[in-house]
Parts: sequence; C-alpha cells; structure tokens
Amino acid sequence: MATMRGRFGKLVVDFRYLGKRCREKTSLEDIPVNRKKLAQVMKKMEAEITLGIFDYAAYFPKSERAQEMMALADRAEACISRNPTFKQFSEIWYEEKKIEWRPSYQYKVQTILDKYLLPEFGGKAVHAIKKPDLLTFRSSLAKVRYGKDGQSNLSVSRINEIMVPLRMILQEAADRYEFETPYKNIKTLKQARPDVNPFTLSEVWLFLKHVRADYKPYYTIRFFTGMRTSEIDGLKWDCVDFDRREIRIRGALVNGEMGPTKTLGSQRDIAMSQLVYDALQEQKRRTYGKSEFIFCNSQGNPLEYRNVNRRVWKPTLALLGLKHRRAYQTRHTAVTLWLAAGENPEWIARQMGHSSTEMLFRVYSRYVPDVTRQDGSAIDNLLLASKEKLIGASNSSETIGLTTNVQTDKETSQ
Repeated sequence: MATMRGRFGKLVVDFRYLGKRCREKTSLEDIPVNRKKLAQVMKKMEAEITLGIFDYAAYFPKSERAQEMMALADRAEACISRNPTFKQFSEIWYEEKKIEWRPSYQYKVQTILDKYLLPEFGGKAVHAIKKPDLLTFRSSLAKVRYGKDGQSNLSVSRINEIMVPLRMILQEAADRYEFETPYKNIKTLKQARPDVNPFTLSEVWLFLKHVRADYKPYYTIRFFTGMRTSEIDGLKWDCVDFDRREIRIRGALVNGEMGPTKTLGSQRDIAMSQLVYDALQEQKRRTYGKSEFIFCNSQGNPLEYRNVNRRVWKPTLALLGLKHRRAYQTRHTAVTLWLAAGENPEWIARQMGHSSTEMLFRVYSRYVPDVTRQDGSAIDNLLLASKEKLIGASNSSETIGLTTNVQTDKETSQ
C-alpha cells in the first residue's frame, strides 16, 4: 500500500511496483491541501498497478528509475501475457468484476481469495492448474477446522461458496489465454434443504409478550411482514406510507453500510396489517425525528444485528424455553402464517420479493399443517360424507324392505 511522507519540505511517495520498493520525490510542498491531493493520486496509482496498466514515466517523468522500471514492466508484461500466475490474474479479474457486485459481496470474494484460494494456488501458473488439483483442494476444505474449540467443519454450502470464485477465475483465464479450463465437469456438492423452521402462532404471541418492550415493535414487524434482517435494519421513515398502509423496500443495510436490495425483485411494497400499522405508530413516537432509521440506537445509528441477536433475540428464546433459531426464521414464519390464513400465493410471493410462487409450494407449504393442524382433513371429510351417504341409503333400503315383508305377511294371513 502506497504511503506518503515529508522530506525537506516536499512530499515523497513510497510504494511497491513489480516487487520493488520505489520512493519518488514530488514537487508538492508538504501542506495539508497537497497531502489530500496526493492521496487521490496514490489511489489511482494503486488501481493502475493492480490492473497492470501503470505507466511509471507518466507519473514520474524526471525520475532516474523511470527507464529501468519501464523496461522491467515490459519484461513482466511479456511474461504475464504468456504465463500469468493465479495471483496475478486473480487481481486483474477482481478489479474488473467488483463493479458488478455489492460491497458486501466484494468483501466476501476478497476474503475467500485471501484465506483459501491464494494460499493454495497463488504462485501457480493459471494454465498449470489441473482438475486433480481442484478436487484435492475441495477435499481439503472438508478437513478445515475453525471455532474456539477447533471442532467445527466447513459446511457444504461454504465449500461451494469458496469454489465459485475459483471456477470463475479459471474459466475467464481459459478464455483469455486459450487453454481448456480444468473446472470442466466438476459439479457442486449436494446441499441439504435450507433450514426452514418457522414459529407456530402460539410461539409468536409468547415471544412478543415477553420480549423487551422497546423491541416489541421491531419483532412484531419482522414476524408479520417477512422482511429480511438487512431490510428492516435499513428501513427509513421516508419508506413508510401510513396513508396507503405500505412499506417500501428500496435498500438494505449490510455490514453497517446502506446498499441495494439483495435482488432487483426484492424492491417491493409490503402491505401493512393492523398489527404492523400499530407497531410502526408506536415506534414513530420513539424515534421519528431523532433518526432517519426507524429502528436505531441511542445515537440515532442503525441497529447492529449481531448485537441485537446477542442481547435480545437469543436471551428471549432461552427465557421462554423455545428452540434456538436464527432471527431469519421470522421471515419463514410470516409465509407460513399467510398460507395458513388462506392468502393468495401470488400476493404472498410479492410481499416476500419472490419472482414466482415456486418457492412457496416447494419449501413453505409443507409447514402449513404445523399451524392449522388440518393436514389431510379434506380427504377425511370427503370419505366420511360419502360413507354416511352410503350407509344412510342402505339403512333406508332395509327399512323399506322390512315394511314390505310385514305387509305381505299380513296380507297372507288374511
């Protein structure tokens, strides 16, 4: 990372280029305004160095090292263009791709690169990485231990997440340098179904009755709107329309920063039920005018979900003896309650930000019996009605027959 310092009243840039430490004196005086100006120039330098387009002489035309570094750059470019290492190409790939991603996903990919991919493949030429190397690496991930006790393993979903950037990098490198990607015919590991464990309606009422009073509106809205954690934590007052009884989801709070919603379809308008309307009115009396965020701390800043989980969510579940679940299960709970109430599946999908009803029928509908306790009752009612009708008709026939026989006997005796 480039740094600056003052020397004899002038600013000096200290940075690394092509594995060498470079120190270049500028003509700028060491004053605050010039430091700010130079900081912006250094950011641009670092980006160009990462992308491999840095022109040493353009920045330092009077430098004695300019010709030397340009010649070194030409040799490095020729080498890289024929045979880049995984580290060299992954840096180029990341800089080109990150503009497509949310900041949270940029951080996620960078973490995967630094923690898993670069230590394993960083020094290898991209074209020299073979399929057995990838399979061996994936198998090694299953043996990774983490946590305080060192007893936890990486989940299947996490292993698949780690392999995604690796696949993308190798496929892009194969296209650019014209070799066959080694990732061919490597399928993702099969994952178990997502952990969907909604609350029953009685559990919802129990939780809301005992949760801290200042968090009752927060969890009421979570249970009865199906908002994601990032959506409700980033919800602002200008996205609430009390007249139309709508909540507009237009952004999300991830890692303390506001950004776009998870997907384009996640931008939606949620209808307020009476419970949600009342909860928002109660919250309005607490935070409206104090912060742009509906739910905030005493300083007016948005909630930090890890802190809320630790201080409110988990202790409340433990107090009530309820099974521990992620707060995300409030979203699943909203769906099952809507389905149990007989709401239109297409309306539910719109409230959730789903593009279709497919997920409702594939994942959620199997939990409706847990709420209504009416599973299988329709066919039971049909069979019972049919049986009663059949028995009734049979009894009627036997009665008619008996009466006819009696009359016949009387007639015979006469």
